[in-house]
Amino acid sequence: MDVTSWGSRLLTMAPSEPWDNLIVNDSLFIPFAIAVVLVTVQTLHALVACFRYLRKGSSLNTAPIDEEDAPARSVTFLQLIQARANDHGGWTIFMYAVARLAGCLTLLVLSSTTIVRCRDWRENSASPLRLFFTCHESLMVLTYLYSSILAITSLAITKWSTLATRHNVLILLSAFMVYIYRDIWPVATYTEVPKDAAQGYLLWITITILSITAVGIPLFVPRRYVPVDPKDPMPVPNDEQTCSLFSFLMYSYLDPVIFLGYRVEHLEVDQLPPLSDTDSSKHLIKRAFPHLDPFKRSRPRHLFFGLMRLFRKDYSLMALSIVGQVVIGLLSPLAIYHILNYLENGGVGDNIRPWFWILCLFMGPIVNGSFVQYYNFVATRMIAHTEALLTELVFEHSLRIRFATETPTEKTDHEGQDGTTVVGTPDTSSAIENSSEDTDNVDNSPEASSDSQSTTTKASTKGKAKDDSPAPNPAPATVAAAPVKKETKNEANFVGKINNLVTTDLDNIISARDFLLLILSAPLQICLCTAFLYQMLGWSAFVGLACMIALMPAPGYAAKLTQDVQRKRMEMTDARIQTVTEVVNVLRMVKLFGWEGRMSERIQDKRNAELSSIWKLKVLQSLTGVVNSIIPTVSMLVTYATYTVIMKQELIPSVIFSSLTVFDILRLELFRISRQITASTQGKVSLDRVNDFLKETELLDSFTNTEVEVSIPDPPSFDKNAIGFKNASFSWSVGAGDGSLTPSRRSFRLRVNDELFFKPDCINLIIGPTGSGKTSMLMALFGEMHFIRSGADSWFNLPRDGGVAYAAQESWVQNETIRANILFGSPYDDVRYRKVLRQCALDKDLELFEAGDNTEVGEKGITLSGGQKARVTLARAIYSQAKIILLDDVLAALDVHTSAWIVDKCFGGDLVKGRTVLLVTHNVALVSPVAKFIVSIGQDGAIKTQGMDIETSLASDPTLAAEKEAPADGKLVLAEEIAKGHVTWKSLKLFLSGLGGDHPLIFLSFWISGYLIANLVRAFQVWFLGYWGSQYETHHPSEVRVFHYLSLYSLIVIGAIVISNASFFLYVSGSMKASRTINTLLVESVLGSTLRWLDETPTARIISRFTQDVGKVDGPIAEGFLSLSTIGMTVITNIGVILIFTPIFLFPGLAVAALGLYLGNIYLKAQLSAQREMSNARSPVLAHFSAAIAGIVSIRAYGAQAAFKVESLKRIDNYVRIARVSDNLYRWISLRMNILSALFNIALASYLVYGPSIGASNTGFSLSMAANFCMMILWWVMVFNDFEVQANSLERIQGYIDIDHEPKPTKSGEPPAAWPTSGDLVVENLSARYSQTGPTVLHDLSFHIESGQRVGVVGRTGSGKSSLTLSLLRCIVTEGTVYYDGIPTSKINLDSLRSNITIIPQTPELLSGTLRRNLDPFEEHDDATLNDALRAAGLFSLQDELGEARITLDSNITMGGGNLSVGEKQILALARAMVRGSKLLILDEATSAIDYKTDAVIQTTLRHKLDVDVTVITIAHRLQTIMDADRIVLTITDTWAQAEFDTPKSLLQRDDSMFKALVDGSGDKAALYEMVEGKVSSSRHEEAPSA
Repeated sequence: MDVTSWGSRLLTMAPSEPWDNLIVNDSLFIPFAIAVVLVTVQTLHALVACFRYLRKGSSLNTAPIDEEDAPARSVTFLQLIQARANDHGGWTIFMYAVARLAGCLTLLVLSSTTIVRCRDWRENSASPLRLFFTCHESLMVLTYLYSSILAITSLAITKWSTLATRHNVLILLSAFMVYIYRDIWPVATYTEVPKDAAQGYLLWITITILSITAVGIPLFVPRRYVPVDPKDPMPVPNDEQTCSLFSFLMYSYLDPVIFLGYRVEHLEVDQLPPLSDTDSSKHLIKRAFPHLDPFKRSRPRHLFFGLMRLFRKDYSLMALSIVGQVVIGLLSPLAIYHILNYLENGGVGDNIRPWFWILCLFMGPIVNGSFVQYYNFVATRMIAHTEALLTELVFEHSLRIRFATETPTEKTDHEGQDGTTVVGTPDTSSAIENSSEDTDNVDNSPEASSDSQSTTTKASTKGKAKDDSPAPNPAPATVAAAPVKKETKNEANFVGKINNLVTTDLDNIISARDFLLLILSAPLQICLCTAFLYQMLGWSAFVGLACMIALMPAPGYAAKLTQDVQRKRMEMTDARIQTVTEVVNVLRMVKLFGWEGRMSERIQDKRNAELSSIWKLKVLQSLTGVVNSIIPTVSMLVTYATYTVIMKQELIPSVIFSSLTVFDILRLELFRISRQITASTQGKVSLDRVNDFLKETELLDSFTNTEVEVSIPDPPSFDKNAIGFKNASFSWSVGAGDGSLTPSRRSFRLRVNDELFFKPDCINLIIGPTGSGKTSMLMALFGEMHFIRSGADSWFNLPRDGGVAYAAQESWVQNETIRANILFGSPYDDVRYRKVLRQCALDKDLELFEAGDNTEVGEKGITLSGGQKARVTLARAIYSQAKIILLDDVLAALDVHTSAWIVDKCFGGDLVKGRTVLLVTHNVALVSPVAKFIVSIGQDGAIKTQGMDIETSLASDPTLAAEKEAPADGKLVLAEEIAKGHVTWKSLKLFLSGLGGDHPLIFLSFWISGYLIANLVRAFQVWFLGYWGSQYETHHPSEVRVFHYLSLYSLIVIGAIVISNASFFLYVSGSMKASRTINTLLVESVLGSTLRWLDETPTARIISRFTQDVGKVDGPIAEGFLSLSTIGMTVITNIGVILIFTPIFLFPGLAVAALGLYLGNIYLKAQLSAQREMSNARSPVLAHFSAAIAGIVSIRAYGAQAAFKVESLKRIDNYVRIARVSDNLYRWISLRMNILSALFNIALASYLVYGPSIGASNTGFSLSMAANFCMMILWWVMVFNDFEVQANSLERIQGYIDIDHEPKPTKSGEPPAAWPTSGDLVVENLSARYSQTGPTVLHDLSFHIESGQRVGVVGRTGSGKSSLTLSLLRCIVTEGTVYYDGIPTSKINLDSLRSNITIIPQTPELLSGTLRRNLDPFEEHDDATLNDALRAAGLFSLQDELGEARITLDSNITMGGGNLSVGEKQILALARAMVRGSKLLILDEATSAIDYKTDAVIQTTLRHKLDVDVTVITIAHRLQTIMDADRIVLTITDTWAQAEFDTPKSLLQRDDSMFKALVDGSGDKAALYEMVEGKVSSSRHEEAPSA
C-alpha cells in the first residue's frame, strides 16, 4: 500500500469514528508518542553523524587490518558475558539490566496477548491498520517493542548503554504513569472505574511488572562510578557516587557509618567514607579558580558573580527544590480540609474517597521532606566547597601581597607618586625539591611557576604600558589598578584581618547561602498560600493579606532597632575581646608585674558592659519574635472576622484547621524572612570584605608588572648573576611614596645610590644601628618592598636559578618535628643532615629531647628556646641546596660559645664554602674574620660605606668600629601540648548552676512552670478555634456569637504571649548570671595560673576560650538549652492532649516517641564523632594558614609556595571529607523522622476517620497536635545534638578552670605598708624546678646581695640563669628561703611580692595603644615622669637624628609592638621598669638587641641614675655589661648549681675561676680587665664579646 492510498483510507476512516475513540485521544498514545519522539531524535542524530563522517571523506579512512597479523583470539560466551558485566560496572548493575530486559520482553508478550483478545479486531477481522486504530493496546505493543530494543542495545553496545537506558526508563515511566491514571486513580473515587478492567488479571500483572521495571529497577540499581579524571580514578569510590537512586534519596548509603558509630566509642576519620573526587580540592580549584581568582579571570567582576557562575547548577537544583517544597507543602492542609469536610458532611457530595486524603497526609510530609533534604544536601555540599575554595583563595592570594605592619591612620586614598615600577619576576625557584605528584596538583600561577631565574628589576624609560598592549598575564593589572587604601584604625592588624576572612567572614558568607528563600520561596509561598486561603475563605483572605502587608513595617522597625543594639553589642564584644587578647598576649608580663587583680577588674568591666548590651538585644529579639508571631495571628483574626461578620459565612472546622495550617506556614515564612535578611546582609558585607581583599590589597611588585613596560636590555647592563642594586630606593607601600607605611612608625625609605654589588661565593656583612634598615635591605632583594626608581638605569637583582635560602631574625618554625623543619621538603641526606646538626651546634640540644630530632616543636616553636629556634632556622638554610643564603641576625639569640662555634664550624665550614651569604649582624668582631665584604647602613636608610676591606670600612664609621664587639643570648623554655577531654556532667553543671544563682530550685520552678502553662494555653488556643467552629454544627449561624469568640480567642492569644515572654525574660536573666559567673571563673583561673601552665599552653587556645567558647555560652549554649527544654515541654503537652481525645493511642504514641529517641540516639553517636573530628580537622587548616602567614617572607624566599599550597589542599580535603559526612548524617535522621511522623499521622487519621467519631473539630485538633508532636520529636533530637556539640565549649572552659593555680592572696600574706625599704636580698639553699614532678633546675644556691649592689649573672644557655630570676619571683616551684628586705618571700602574697620587683625579659611585651598607655597602663604618673624614664632608658639618644619623626608619648604602638624593632621594644620595657620604681630590678638579657651607642646610655643610667638603694641583677652574655658589677654569679649547665659568687676583681685573680676563663677567651680581654681595675671608665667603652 503506497502512502497516498494509506492517507486516503485514514481520511475516510477517521470521520466514521467518534472523537472519543480517536487514537490520539487515548492516554495510551502518550508513551507511544514519547517513543516516536525519541526515535526521531536518535534518527536525526545518526543522520548528522553520517553526514559529518561523509563530509570528512577519506581523512577518516583507516588502513585495513591484516587478519594474518591480528592475533588469533577465541572468546568464550562466559568471557563475553564477563566483559559486558565489567563494562556495565559490575555484575550487580549488569543483572539489573538483564532484569529490565526480561521485564520489557514480558510486557511485550502481555500487550500482544491483549491485542489477541481485543474484541473489536476479532469481530471485524480487519487489517493490521484497522487494528492500529480500533485496538489501542497495539500502541503499547509498539512501545514495548521499542523498549525491548533499547534494553538489548544497553546490554550489547557499551557506547550506547547509558543513553539507551535513560530513554528506556523515560518510556517505561511514562507508561506506568498512564496506567496509574487509567486504572489506579479511579479506585480512589466514587464515580469512576478502571478503563482497562476488561483485561482482568492481566492488567494487574502488567501494572506490577511495569512498576518493577519502570520504578523499582531505576530506583534500586547501583550507579556506575565515573571518575572525574579517568586517568586518576579513586581506588575505592565513595558510596555516594555508586549507590542506587533510592539509597541516595533515603541516604541509606550512610547506614554503615551510622551503625558503626553506634557500636564503637568514637568514629575515627579513617572509618568515615573516603572523599569523593568531585569534592577534592584539586578538582574544585581547577573548576572554580578561573571564575574566582582575580589572577585567572579575563575581566574584573565581583566575587559574588563568580560564585554564582560556579554554582549555577547547584542553585538551579535548589530553586527546583524550593518550588517543590512550596507546592507539596500545601498538600497537607488540603488533605485536612477534605478529611474534616468528609466528617462534617458524612461523605455527601464528595467524589474522592477519604483514604486518598489520608494517604496524602502520609505522602505529603515525606515528599516535602525529601525536597527539603535534597535542598539541604545540595546547599551543604556547596557550603563545603565554598569553604574549601575561599580558604584556599585567600591563602593563595596572601602569597602575593605585601605585608607591612601599619599603625592606625586616617583613611585616605593615594596614587603612586613615584612613577611606574616593577619587579621583573617573583620568588619562584624553590630550594625545596617537591615530588612530581605534589607539584602537579598546583596551578601555574606566577608565584608557583619555576621558570624564573632571578628577581630582577629594570626601570622602564618608556613610561606606562598602553592599555591595549599584550601582556603575558593581563589579570594582575586589574588587581593593581585599584587604589591602594591605608588601613583604618580597626584594620591596623592586617594579619588578624586575613585570619578573620577565613573564620568569621567565611562563616557569614556560608550562612547567607539561603538567599534564594528571600527571592523565590517567600513570594511563591505567599502567593500560593493566599490563593489557597482564597479558595477556603473567599475575598476575606485578601483582607488578611492586606493586614499583613500593613503590619510588615513593624518587624522591619524592630529589626532595625535590633541591628542597632546588635552593632552596639558587637562593639562591646570587640572591646572585651581586644582587652582579653592583649592581656593574654602579655600574660607572662602581667604575672611578673603582679597586675592580675587590676587586669581582672578591667576585663570584668568590659564583660559587664557586654552583658548589658546582650540583655538589651535579647529583649529586642523577644519583642521582634512577638511581632512576627502576632502579625499572622492578627491577619488570621481579621480574616476570620471578615469571613464571619461581613461575609456571613460559617467558620466550620474544616475551614478553620486547614486555614490555620496555612497561617502557620505564613508565620514560619515570616520568621525565616526576618532571619535570612540578617544573614544575607551579614553575608554580603563579609563577601565584600573578601572581594576587597582580593582586589584592593597591595601586591608585591612582581604581580603588578603589567602596569609598566619591562625593559631589560639584551645583553643587560649588569651581570644577571650579580646580587645588588643601582640607584634604587624602596618603601614599604606603593600608596605612600614617602614610605610612611612601614614596619616602623616613622617615615622610612631604603636608598642605594650608585651601585652596590655583593661579593659572590663568600660571606657579606650588612650592619648598622637599630632601625637603620638592615632587614629592609634583605626584604628589598626579595621583592617584599616597593621598588622606586631613581633614574632610567635603576635596577636591583637577586638571581634565583641556584635557589635562595633565608633565616629570619624572628625565627619561624612550623608545628612539625625538628627534622621536618630542617628538611623543609628537601630530600633526606643522612651525611649532610648530620653535618648540618653538628655545624649548627644542634647535636647536643637534640640529646636533651627524649625523641631527638623527631620532637615536635609545637605552636610557634614553644618547645624550643630562642637560641634553639634560631639554630633550627639556620640549619634549614644551610641544609638546603640554595646557592644564595640570606641570614637576618641569626647570632643575636646565641651565647658567645655557640656563636663562636657557628662562625667557626658553620660559616667557615664546607657547607657554606662556595655559597653567597648575606648576613645581617651586630656582632662584627666575631664574624669579620670570615667575611669578605661589608655594607653599613645609616640611621636614615642610606648606604654609608661598602667595601672588601673590613678595617677600612670600620675606620670610616666610628659607630661600626664601636659595634665590633659582641653577640647575645636566648633561653630554653620547654612546653608541651595538653590533652582535650569529653563533655562531662561537671561541665554541664557549670552552666546549670549558674542559671539559678543562689536559689536554683526557685528559679527552675518558676521558669518550668511558666513554660508549661504557656504551652497549655497555646494548645487550648487551637482547641478553642475548633470549639468555635463546632458551634456551627449544632447552631444556626445567626446564633453563633462571633464577637464573643473573637474576644475570648484574642485574650487567650495575649495570655499565651505574656506568660511565654515572662518565662523567657526569667530565663534570660538566669543565662546572664551564668555567663557572668563562667567568665569570672575563667578569668580568675587563667590569671591565677602557674607560669608552667602558660608555657605549656599556646596563647591562641587561651584566647579561644575567652572568645569562641565564652561566645558559645552567651549564644548557642544558652539558646540551645532553652530550646531543648521548651521543645521537651511542648512534646509532653502535645502527647498529653492527643491522649485526652484518643486514649487508645497511648501505646502508639509511646512507641513513636521511643523509636524516635532510638533513631536519635543512633544518629547522635555518629554525629558527635563527626562533629568533633570536623572541629579537629578545621583547626589544622587554620593553623597551617596562620603559620604560613607568619612565615610568609621565609616561604617566598625559599620559593616554597607550591609545597605550602599542596599541604593546604591536603588539610582542606580532610576537612571537606568530614564535613560532607556530618552534613549528610543530618539528612539521614531528618528523613527518617519525617517518615516516622507521617506514619503516626496516617495511623491517627485512619483511626479518627474510620473509628469511633469524636467530631470534626476534635479530629482537626488532634491531627494538628499530632503533626506538631512528631515534628517536635525531630526538633528535639536536632537541638539535643547541637546542644551537646556546643557543650564542648563548656568542657573546654572547665578544663581551663581545673588547672594548677598559684597561691591566692591571704590577709596574713600582706606585707607592712612601708615594705620594702631597701633592695637587700638574701638567698639560702635555694632549689627550684618547673613543676612538682619535674627535675630540679637549681641546686642549693646561697648568696647575699646588699641593697644598692649591681650583680651580674652569667652562664651558658640552659644553665639556670632565667630560672634563678623566676625563682626569686616564686614563678616556679622553689625550696629554701629568699629574704627580700628581711621578710621571707614565701610568706608574702604573690601580688605584693611581684608588684615590688621589676623584671625586664629579653623579649619584651607591649600593649596596643599609645606609648603612654604602655609605660603607665593604670594612669598613675604624669608625663614628666614618663619622659624622664624614656630619656634615662636611652630612647631620646636613639632618636637624635630623627627630628619630628621621633617617638613620643602619643605615638601609637601596634599589638605586641609590631611596628617597633626588637631593640626599641627593649628600650620601652626598660623605661616602664624605671617608672615602677622598684627596689629590686632584674634585667634578663634586656639589651641584647640594642645597638651599642644606646646600650652605653642605658648602662650609664643603671650605674648612676638609679636610687642608691635599688638593687640591680643583670643577666647578660655581653661581659661588658656586667664587668663593673659589684658581684658576679656564675652558673654551670650540667648541675644547675652556683659555681662562683664574688666580685669581678676577685674572680679574675683566681686561676681556677671559670669566669676568668670566659674573660680570657674573649676578643677584648684587655678592655675588660681595665674596666675591673677602674683604669678606663665604663661609659667610654662599648660592648665586649659576649659570654
